[in-house]
Order: sequence, then C-alpha cells, then structure tokens
Amino acid sequence: MATVGKAARKGIVPERYKAFVQQALVLLVLIGLMIFFSLQNSAFAQWNNLSSLLLASVVTGVQALGLSFVIATSGIDLTPGLGMAACSVFAGWLMSSSQGLGLPIWVGVLGGIGMGLLIGLINGVLVSYVKMQPMIATLSMMMVCWGFALVLAGGRTISLRSVDGFDQISMGELIPGLPNAVIIFLLLAAIATILMNKTVVGRYALAIGSNEEATRISGVDTLRWKVLAYVICGIFTGISGILMSSRLSAAQPTLGQGYEMYAIAAAVIGGTSLRGGRAPCFGAVIGAITIQTIFNGLTVMGVQDQWQKAVLGIVLLLAVWVDIMRRGGKEE
Repeated sequence: MATVGKAARKGIVPERYKAFVQQALVLLVLIGLMIFFSLQNSAFAQWNNLSSLLLASVVTGVQALGLSFVIATSGIDLTPGLGMAACSVFAGWLMSSSQGLGLPIWVGVLGGIGMGLLIGLINGVLVSYVKMQPMIATLSMMMVCWGFALVLAGGRTISLRSVDGFDQISMGELIPGLPNAVIIFLLLAAIATILMNKTVVGRYALAIGSNEEATRISGVDTLRWKVLAYVICGIFTGISGILMSSRLSAAQPTLGQGYEMYAIAAAVIGGTSLRGGRAPCFGAVIGAITIQTIFNGLTVMGVQDQWQKAVLGIVLLLAVWVDIMRRGGKEE
C-alpha cells in the first residue's frame, strides 16, 4: 500500500505541475495579447475599455466555471447558452409587472437560478440514469429551453427597466469603476475553485473523468456525483442568465445563442481537458478573459466580426491540440 501511495503521489505532482505550467502560459499569452492590442491602438488600454472587456467576459466566464464540473467528468453540456435564455425569461416573467407576475426581485433571482438547477438536474438524470449520450441529451434540452423561453415570453423581449434596482446587480459599482457583475464573477470563481480542489464534489468529478470504472469499483456512487456536476453547471447557467438580463435590463428569449461554444472554448483554452480528469477553474477565468480580449482587440483594430470568430476557432483548435500533445498524442 505504501508503494502504491508513493507512486500515486509521484504521478499527481507532475500532473499538477503540467496544469500549472499550461495556465501560466495562457496567462502570458493573455498579457501578450493585451500589450499587442495596446500598441496597435492606445484606446484599448484605457480603463473604460478594459472595464467593458471584463464585464463582457462575465457571462462566458460564469458558464465556463459551471461547465468545468461537467467536463471534469468527461461529459459535455450544450444547454448553457439557451438555458441562460430560459432562466432569464423565467426570472423576468416573475418580476415584470407588465408582462408577468410583478413579484419582488429576490423571487425572480431565485426563480432564475432555480430554473437553471432544474435544467441541470434533468440533464444529469438523462445522462446518468437514462444513459443518453451527453451531447444528445443536452442538445435536446437546449431546444426545450429555447422553446420554453419563446412560449413564456410570447416571442417578445420582456423589459425589466421598471424593476427598480435589478440593473444594479450587474451594473452597480460597489468598487468605483468596476461593475458588480465582475465582482460576482470573481467570487464565483473563488467558490468554484474551492469546490473543485478542496471538496469531495471536485475530487469525485475529476476521479470520474480520469477513470469512471475504477472510481465506481472503489465504492463511489458515480451516477449521483455526475448528476451533481450537471446540477452545478445548471446553477451557474441560471446565475449567468440573471447577470445578463440585469446588464441589459431585459430578458430576451433568443439571448444566449452560441454562448455555450464560447464557454466550452474558455474552459479548454484555460486548460480543461475534454477527456475529463482535469478542470482548473482559474484557467476558465483566464480563458474567458482571453476570448473577450481577442474580440475586443480585433474590434478596436477594425477587424470584421466573421474574421474574429475564425480567429477564435483557430485558438480553440490550438488549445485542444496542446491538450492532446500534453497527454502524449492520444485522443479518443
């Protein structure tokens, strides 16, 4: 047993070291991008622009944090984008006096997050107990979320400008010059990091992603813990919906189309392995900011939107390639 323990520790240290090195490299790339774009256009380095960049990173970053738990188990979740729409529309319907029930803000916020939890729970049950492929299960739920949002909103945008104080959740400034949404994002990143690295939730998620069969044989109820990973992802999706609708002072049924791909890209760029077993939450934060830095910098340089998306696709491919090489060139 002592020999096995020593061997395990020897394997863990290099793995953690490699993960740290990859995150450090991504951070250096981010710093390099910021310097490059600042040299191209001095407006990029102005605080107003950087603050807007951080604010624009929030939704993608929050969703990437939630997705990290699912991807850690070697799963995938495609619902964060349109799931965000369903959560924000449901919250808006609860709060709006003209297009909904006119309930207090706290009811709407809890309702939106609760909707995300429900979406995650359904995803987890479909994947773990019904044995559906994660991509098929979550793609189906993505369409359900979209339909639900369209029906509940009547195909229209729900205005939330009349809901006093709701916009302050995202756009208020407890710290002058820094939107509250950014502060919430950083707090969520800290919570996610603790959950992933210091609790049984993260340990089991990573163990399932590394070797689900061995984890099950050791006595862990892998099905239940996989469901919990999807539930956590759903909760973060709900929070992202609240933050986005607060920022816009509106709930849009088409809000969030394609956001799941940005969130997946942020997680992968930050060092999360699509094969599971490795999901650094700090890396997801850096990945989200890197993506928005690319978009923001190219916009400042006058690059067209379609080329921006092409550049992001290339960056994502490089990130996946780096992960494959890190694992010895093997990929399933």
